[in-house]
Parts: sequence; structure tokens; C-alpha cells
Amino acid sequence: MKNTFSFYIFLLLFILFSCSDYRKIVKGDDYQLKFELSNNLYDKSEFDRCIILFEQVYQHSPKSPEGELSYFRLANSYFKNEDYNMAGYYFNNFVERFPYSKKIEDASFLVALCSVNNSPKYGLDQSETMLAINNVQQFVDIFPQSILVDSCNKIIDRLKFKLELKDFDAVKLYSKTENYKAAVTSCEIFMDKYINSRFTEEVNFLYVKNSVFLAKNSIENKKEERIEQSKERFLNFVKNYDKSIYFKELNSLINSFSVKQN
Repeated sequence: MKNTFSFYIFLLLFILFSCSDYRKIVKGDDYQLKFELSNNLYDKSEFDRCIILFEQVYQHSPKSPEGELSYFRLANSYFKNEDYNMAGYYFNNFVERFPYSKKIEDASFLVALCSVNNSPKYGLDQSETMLAINNVQQFVDIFPQSILVDSCNKIIDRLKFKLELKDFDAVKLYSKTENYKAAVTSCEIFMDKYINSRFTEEVNFLYVKNSVFLAKNSIENKKEERIEQSKERFLNFVKNYDKSIYFKELNSLINSFSVKQN
């Protein structure tokens, strides 16, 4: 018990002295010592503590090799701490300030990766996702021979699918809330935008279904035209999906026109 207590006392004193030494170095003028300590802390993944030191080293000698490395590691410290806004800011600055650096490819990729990590769930506003797609594509365009290109293409596909999911949800929401005209329009936009979507059959189903309900709820001078549109869309659906699980429901809806007319 006594040995355990002594160990904790020793550990506490060590931490206190370490913190005191750290503060002295931060406030001091020995930039070589700042550089050495910042890299030592970085290697130990103590990113919160090394950030201020990297900033100081860079500000003191921005055009030196130490300044360049410090700025890159400053950005990467924010990245490791999952502060992607700050990391993206510093990596973007690194690309602009050190265009001939050996780390330019890594920094450019990490700029893109920061925006990818800032991309929200598909149900939220997707402005960040579109920015991420642009940033990743820009990396591919600038570094077409990079070993990261395949990974970038997979990332772009994943981000685009997120946008597709959001648009698909919008189609379903309009249909669920019986906003037939908006549902029909959103189906048309979706099918034009995502030609090879895995949701194409279901969107086509909703397209015909909402076309029928739109026709049934139309004023008289528009009803006949919309009924014919619904029938034409149904025939196209059957042509493309002759074994669809949705056929029975759509066929029943189309036949309901004939029953009413009789």
C-alpha cells in the first residue's frame, strides 16, 4: 500500500514538472527546443500540446524546412484530433504556401479528406458533400498517377450515392404526403439524373402511381390528358419491368380508370 502511494506521488510530481517545463518552452525563445519538443509530443500523439509549438516554429521561420514540417504537422494534428474544419484550413494553406513540397500530394489528398469527413448524413443538407466530391475530383485531376486515385474514385462513388439516397427519399416523401404533382416531377428529375440507379424500378413505380392519383384529382380540363399520360407511363413500366412485384398494384390502378369511365 505504501509503495503504491509513493508511486502515485512520484507520478504526480513528474506530471507537474513536465507541465512546468512545457510552459517554459512555450513561453521561451529557444525555437530549436520548441521544434524538438513539438515533434516528440507529435510522435506520442499528444496533439493538443504540440499544436501551439508547431505554430510558433512556423511563425518564427516560415520558409525553413523546420517551418514547412511544422506547418504540415500542425494541420495533421488537427486532423488527428478530428477537427476537420481547422485541418482543412491548414492543409489548404500548406498547398498554397509550399507548392513544391514533397508533401504536396499528401496535403492535397488530406484537404479532400477533410471535406469528406465533414460530409453529413444523407438526410441533412448536402452542400458539404458536393464540396467534398469537387475536392476529391480535383485531387484526381491534379494527381492522375497517384496510388490514391482508386481510393478517390470509390470515395466519389460513395458520396454520390449519398446524394442519390437523399433525392430518393424526397421522391418517397412527396408520394407519402400525397403531393402528387411534386412526386411526379421529382421522379422525372431522379430518373434523368440517376440513369443506372438501383432505385430506378421503385421510382418508376412511384412515377406511374402518382401520375394516376394526379390524374384522378385533376380538374376536368386536365384530367383526360393526365389519364392518357398515366396509361402511357404504365405501358413503359411494363415494357421495362415485365416481372415487377409492382405490376399487380399498378395494373389495378390503371384499370380503375375504365371502371370510372363506364
